[in-house]
Amino acid sequence: MNYDLEQIHQLLILAHDMKASDVHLSCGLAPIFRVHGELIPREMEKLMPKDTEFIARQMMNEEEWEEFIHAGELDFSYGIKGVSRFRINAFHQRSSISLAIRIIPNVIPSIDDLGLPPNMKEIMGKSQGLVLVTGPTGSGKSTTLASMIDYVNQNQNRNIITLEDPIEYLHRHNQSIILQREIGLDTKGFPSGLRAALRQDPDIILVGEMRDLETVSTAITAAETGHLVLGTLHTTDAASTIDRIIDVFPANQQSQIRVQLASVLVSVLSQRLVQNINKDGRTLITELLINNPGISNLIRNEKIYQIKSLMQTSRAQGMYTLEMSIEEKLKLGAISRESVRPFLKEMMV
Repeated sequence: MNYDLEQIHQLLILAHDMKASDVHLSCGLAPIFRVHGELIPREMEKLMPKDTEFIARQMMNEEEWEEFIHAGELDFSYGIKGVSRFRINAFHQRSSISLAIRIIPNVIPSIDDLGLPPNMKEIMGKSQGLVLVTGPTGSGKSTTLASMIDYVNQNQNRNIITLEDPIEYLHRHNQSIILQREIGLDTKGFPSGLRAALRQDPDIILVGEMRDLETVSTAITAAETGHLVLGTLHTTDAASTIDRIIDVFPANQQSQIRVQLASVLVSVLSQRLVQNINKDGRTLITELLINNPGISNLIRNEKIYQIKSLMQTSRAQGMYTLEMSIEEKLKLGAISRESVRPFLKEMMV
């Protein structure tokens, strides 16, 4: 099948209408859709190398295509007006091109619609500190951050700068100013973009991914100097998130970083998406750590292993663990024990 631009759009619109989270286009396979966490093949012709190359070429501009040819892989965004935006990773495999396409809805869901803890509204009212959203790939971190930024935009007068790779949800100025910068297009990288943001009079800085020492270090400094910094990490829970941040630094700096982190950390929200009881959607499971004197003391004194126990006994302060969230969802009948069994096994490791 020869895909023209209209047929490419029809494929993406179909994915949107199916409420798919992702579309996978690879040679030798028909298009495959991920719906509610399950891979669903479609009764379509198998894609040939010329098909995936043509699709990739049609969706990229000249600069993106040149960068893709040079690097062999590329993250970029694409939009269909009135339908949705798409985050796309194009890459080579076995000398042909494949594409992994994430569907980004045009409408930003609210904190309440997502089922995030109501404490997040209070947290987003903080004037400074470090707020982290963590979880594996595909757990909805970008959507959570977008909902938090949108809440601020509708209720507070702030100057917000986002650093994203690539830009996913589009924000419009409302009560706040929102300036969205795309890595590779508007700035070279997260470290340079974050350093520049500090000179742009921000109240809130969103760092799409804290993936290296320089970015983590600059984010902590920004949180210390009067900014609210939002960031993501691919960690499983609150305790491992704190360990990951500290371990990024050389051994001779870790003692100082513990002191800094204990001071600037506001909260860690860890999350997963689990198939719901009706198997027609997914339910958000979360874990929330809120920094308090007890948590700060454990971080400073290298007692991260005790954080989970403190969270389990601090529900009155808004803290709870993933296991507690799972049990609550099970009691409400929102999810089945079968759907969370893999997560429970993971937590026992």
